[in-house]
Order: sequence, then structure tokens, then C-alpha cells
Amino acid sequence: MATPKQTPEFTLEVRRMFAAPREKVFAAWAQREQLEQWMCKDATSHTVIHHQQDIRTGGRYLMEVRDPAKGEVYWGQGVYREVKPPEKIVFTWSWTKDKPGGAQLHPDSPETQVTVEFFARGNSTEVVLTHATFGSAKDRDEHNQGWNGCLDILAKVLHTTSTPS
Repeated sequence: MATPKQTPEFTLEVRRMFAAPREKVFAAWAQREQLEQWMCKDATSHTVIHHQQDIRTGGRYLMEVRDPAKGEVYWGQGVYREVKPPEKIVFTWSWTKDKPGGAQLHPDSPETQVTVEFFARGNSTEVVLTHATFGSAKDRDEHNQGWNGCLDILAKVLHTTSTPS
């Protein structure tokens, strides 16, 4: 079987600035109780259940996203390839329908990899999220919309939990 060619147009990069210190933004990705406040909450109808969240190199995650508006259930799962506080998190990304190991939600992109880097910028943090490699522009574009929606929620969560100066 031929290996799909990895092309730049099927890689997604999202850059965001957050008005919070790097350690705090990293914690929002690494601590389960914080992750549950924003991850996959880009649609208000989503109910997210984190069944497994072992954020360490070699650890795994398994989350269930219920979308009553569509009458669907999705399962996200993967392995943390690298966790380097407070600088970087790298993990695999795979979505199935109805149950873990069910039909692929994105058959053109059954497993991808997400790299999240955290850069201190004074009192703020720049997050660079690279999601690669998608099998189609459609999958990349759908994930772009999803990630931006999630990061919008993360910005609100960080803003509401910021301590006044």
C-alpha cells in the first residue's frame, strides 16, 4: 500500500495569543479539570466526558463527545507522544463514531498528530498548534474550524480565571 504524500496544504497551523502566563496556559491543556472546561466545547450542544486523561509521554486519552443536536456520539482517542512542561505537548488524534474503535469519523485522515507549543511573550503566551497530516483539505478545514472554536472557549476560560493585577 502506498504511503500518502504529506503535503503542506493538508497541514493545519493555528497561532493564538492568550493574556495569561505560559504555565497557566499549559496547565489548561495538561490538567484534566481545566481541559474539560474547553476541549471540544466549540459547539454549545456538546457534552464531553473524559474517560481517560493520562497527560504524560506515553499516556493515553479517551473522550466521548455527545452531540444531541445531531443525535450523534463521537469518540476521540490517542497517545501522548511528548509532554514537556510548560513548552510542548504532542499527541495522536483519532475520531470514531458511536464507540471506541467504531467507524472512522474522518476516513481520509484516520490518525493525525497534534503538536502544541507554548511560547512566553511577556505576560502573555503564544500557542502554536500544528495538526498534521490530513488526507484531505476538507478534513483540514473542518479541524481548523473546530480548533479555533475550542481556542475561543479556552480564551474565555483563561480570562475568567485570571487574577486581577
